[in-house]
Amino acid sequence: MSPTARGVAGGVARRVQTRLQRLARGLVAHLTAHLKAHVVAHAMASLVAGLLVWGAMSSAQAAKAPSASADPALEAQVLKISAELRCLVCQNQTIADSHADLAIDLRNQVRSMLQQGQGKDQIIQFMTERYGSFVLYRPPVNTSTWLLWFGPTALLVIAVGVFVWVLRRRARLAPDRFEPDPEEV
Repeated sequence: MSPTARGVAGGVARRVQTRLQRLARGLVAHLTAHLKAHVVAHAMASLVAGLLVWGAMSSAQAAKAPSASADPALEAQVLKISAELRCLVCQNQTIADSHADLAIDLRNQVRSMLQQGQGKDQIIQFMTERYGSFVLYRPPVNTSTWLLWFGPTALLVIAVGVFVWVLRRRARLAPDRFEPDPEEV
């Protein structure tokens, strides 16, 4: 093959290669767009199915919940007492706010104790004896909870003291002890 024929064949081969690369990129882009559309459609279908299942489950849960309209005064007392008791599962929610099974059981226990004629103090004492003072959402001030009640205030006082000490110490330093500002250089 002559050098001229090789040059022409090489140019044709490069053009064919370039066209094939463009075609491959276009095909990949088309398939990617089609795949993205398919994935989005699948995700939407899954989301709708999940919402339907969630709705069915929540309506089933609502059917199990005791009727608050039966005795509004009793329910108000249950909520008031439940707001003072910590959910032992969630630990930073009251049993009035929690949807955990144990919280529901404890609310039902409070409700039944109120129906038996027990008062708020008796119910809280019963829960404290059974679960310890941890069940109280606002624990009492005693030797075991002293740090819980006064620790944050003590840390704040210490931090302010250290801040004032550092500021006073810096105020006594000579100006040449500090780095110059960028504008002054």
